[in-house]
Amino acid sequence: MAAIVGRMLRNLPRELGRLVRAETKRHERLRDRLLTAISTTLVVYAIGTVVIYFLERHGPKTEVTTVGDAAFFTAVQLLTISSQLKNPVTAGGRVVDVILEAYALVVVTSLAGIFASFFHRGEAES
Repeated sequence: MAAIVGRMLRNLPRELGRLVRAETKRHERLRDRLLTAISTTLVVYAIGTVVIYFLERHGPKTEVTTVGDAAFFTAVQLLTISSQLKNPVTAGGRVVDVILEAYALVVVTSLAGIFASFFHRGEAES
């Protein structure tokens, strides 16, 4: 197992170059899937920021009072499974929070599957 991981790490710079150029169909599929995940996440981030801002800005004892606060809150929810940030205070904010966390879990597990599939197929083709 260590040998496989070592080989993958040694080949990483070359594989990244092949990925950017979409040198093979495998690389093109991986690149397209990664771009889809990134662009979808950016859209979810933008929408989540706006929705959290409008739902939370006037809530009692809220920590989200500006668009910057909302952007920070949304980014943290998308990047972490659990954070030390105060939970949203409105019912709508809590719903959006759960949706953001569920989305983040789906993306992380999907990316793991995408990479596992890419490397598994790569080993089979070698």
